[in-house]
Amino acid sequence: MDRPVIGMCTALEQARWSVWDQPALLLARSYVDAVQLAGGLVLMLPPDSRQIEEPEQVLDLIDGLVLTGGADIDPTFYGQAAHAETVGTVPERDQFEIALVNAAIERELPVLGICRGMQLINVARGGTLRQHLPEHFGHGEHRRVVGSFDGAEHDVRLREGTLAARAAGETEHETRSHHHQGIDRLGEGLVVSGHSTLDDLAEAIELSPPTHGTPPTQRFVLGVQWHPEADTASRVIGAFVAEAARASTRVPAP
Repeated sequence: MDRPVIGMCTALEQARWSVWDQPALLLARSYVDAVQLAGGLVLMLPPDSRQIEEPEQVLDLIDGLVLTGGADIDPTFYGQAAHAETVGTVPERDQFEIALVNAAIERELPVLGICRGMQLINVARGGTLRQHLPEHFGHGEHRRVVGSFDGAEHDVRLREGTLAARAAGETEHETRSHHHQGIDRLGEGLVVSGHSTLDDLAEAIELSPPTHGTPPTQRFVLGVQWHPEADTASRVIGAFVAEAARASTRVPAP
């Protein structure tokens, strides 16, 4: 059986390995392991300036797109100046992924945005972000330990009947988070389908369902503010890979 090919966007970071210390294109192994465990074949997608104008060449190769976590999105992409806590942005990555996700939505390719990836979906659709959540909520509980998921568990409430609830398999879902930014104004066509129990922050977004009497226009576009790849009990990535397999129109290589 041909495995669904899942394109996963990479980070662009300075990294050290063996005797080298160089710019590198990175994808945490936990993302790859989760997709492979669900039956998918991973294709890493580094930023590519030539694909900004023609993202279809990339999308022709995959059955589903995952926008992974990483650096803050450059606020110029949503019309704001940078907050003092918004650092280490990578506009090259932002521009590539915005083009990729908009084209994926247009062709009805399944899309899953994780943490930064959820924020990227919102920005790509014209939405904005809160650049530093502690200023809005008076606590740092969404990123308790920098660089770790230790003690990061909290629940989200998922609205019954939504894609988020179906993917998670429940409406009260324990999550692991690591972020200091979040959704502010929603992008076009998006709805909030999950909220944090800590402070009611939007933690799941998806495209609006089609209006009554019109055919569905999108199979699977979901953003989650937490990290399902860091939780072996989570069903979210498995649900996404299963949808990518079911919805595939890619012609397998001979």
